[in-house]
Amino acid sequence: MSLLRKIFQFSKTNPTPKEDDAASNEAINELENKPVDEKFAINFKNNGGKFLYCESMDEAFENFENIVYENKWEHSTLLCLDKALKEKFAKSTVKLSAEAVNADCFLATCEFLVADTGAILFSSEQITEKNIKEFPDYLIVFATTSQFVKTISDGLQGIKMKHPNRIPSNITTIKNFETPIDDNFMTYGSSSKKLYLLLLEDL
Repeated sequence: MSLLRKIFQFSKTNPTPKEDDAASNEAINELENKPVDEKFAINFKNNGGKFLYCESMDEAFENFENIVYENKWEHSTLLCLDKALKEKFAKSTVKLSAEAVNADCFLATCEFLVADTGAILFSSEQITEKNIKEFPDYLIVFATTSQFVKTISDGLQGIKMKHPNRIPSNITTIKNFETPIDDNFMTYGSSSKKLYLLLLEDL
């Protein structure tokens, strides 16, 4: 089992009500000093995301099929705007279409995985000019280990380097992967999506 697989199997922990400030600060400092992949893993899972580490494309395909089966989407059509991504999962039991109306799930790639917040960074390359809220409640994101960045600023710089001739528009992040329990001003307007991350080892 690889180091990355072990990293992403960390359990989500809940702080105890009586946790003192010293212990809390120590935990924060410890997290800040972790490598970007491990830091992302912890923050992503604390955000409510579901992670599936894949050492090969065959394993990624198998995990994708398991997600489809788990959610009973075998006879559904899932939304996918990326032609290359549709080819990767073309042998799936589920149909992938850019024209899917009222789809149960959106399959997409992303620009980067942001370690310090556990967020997924998207642009118009993946979501066109649509708002994240316009997509289905379920998202399956296919990414690779080379897409880790430490901060949003690093991600924005990376986008400029990836697209030197034309910087994509509609750059946005999503980091809330659980439905907010309280409907108040702190959660108003946020985009909560149930998100699966298929992370393929490419380093």
